[in-house]
Amino acid sequence: MNIRRRQKWAYLFILPFFASFFTFGIYPIFYSLAISFNDYAPLSQISTWVGFSNYSRLISSDFFWESVLNTIEIWIMSIVPQLTIALILSLILNERWVKGKNALRSIYYFPNLITPITIGMLFTLIFGHPGGAINNLFTGLGLMSEPVNFQDTPWLAKAVGGIAICWQNFDYNIIFITAGLHSVSEDVYEAAEVDGANAFQRTTKITLPLLRPIMLYIMITSIIGGLQIFDIPKMLFGGNSLGYSTRTMVLYMYQAAFDNWQFGYGAATAYTIAMIIGAFSLVTIVYNATKGKK
Repeated sequence: MNIRRRQKWAYLFILPFFASFFTFGIYPIFYSLAISFNDYAPLSQISTWVGFSNYSRLISSDFFWESVLNTIEIWIMSIVPQLTIALILSLILNERWVKGKNALRSIYYFPNLITPITIGMLFTLIFGHPGGAINNLFTGLGLMSEPVNFQDTPWLAKAVGGIAICWQNFDYNIIFITAGLHSVSEDVYEAAEVDGANAFQRTTKITLPLLRPIMLYIMITSIIGGLQIFDIPKMLFGGNSLGYSTRTMVLYMYQAAFDNWQFGYGAATAYTIAMIIGAFSLVTIVYNATKGKK
C-alpha cells in the first residue's frame, strides 16, 4: 500500500472524531452566538432579531452583577485554602522521611472522584439547619445555645460553598504540584545544603520560584473552572440561600435559559461569562509575566 492510500485510510479513521467535534462542539458555539442576538422562543421556534438588546439588558441587570460578585467571592474562599493546603501537603509528601506517600495521595484524591452534585447534597446535610451534622455536634457539646442558619446567612452560605469546592479540588492540585517538585533536580538542593541553606531557605529560595510555571497553570485552570462553578452551588441548600447568595454566573445563565425559557438572553449571558473568564485569565498571565521579568 503506497503512502497516499495509507493517508486516505488515516483520514477515514479520524473522521468520526472531527464529525462529532464540529457537531457537538463548534456548531453549538456559533449557533448560540447567533441566538444571543435574537429573542428566541424554543417551543414555537420563532426567532426575532433584537441586536444587542440581550447584552444591554444583561449589563444593566443588578442580579447578574450580584451573581458575578458571588462567583468571585466563592472562588476566593475556595482557591486560597485550596492552594495553601495543596502546597503544604505536596511539600510534606515530597520529604524522604514520610512513609506511605502513595497511600496518602490516594486518600487525598478520593474527594475528586465524588460528583459535585453528591458533594453539594453532602455539605447540605453537614451544614443544614436546624438538624445538620455541625449544628447537632456543637449544640450537643453545649458549645452553641441554638443552631446556626448557614443557609440564611449570606457570607456563611458562600463560605460553605467555598469549603465544598476546596475539599473537592485541593487533591487535584496536589498532583500538579507534586509533578513540579519532582522536576526539580536533586543537585540543586544538594548544592544549597553545601552552601549552608536550611530547609526553609531551600523551600522559599529554590522550590517556590521553580514552581512558578506550575502555579501559573494551576491559577489559570482554577480561574477558568472556578468562575464556571455550577453543580455544587445549585445543589447546596437546594439552591435556596437567602438573597441568592450562592447563585453564580453559570447558575444565573442556567436559570435564565432553562427555567425562564429565555434562550437568547441565556446565550448572551454565556458569552459575557466567557469574556469575563478570558479577562481574568489574561490579567493573571500578564501579571505573572511582568513579575517574572523583575
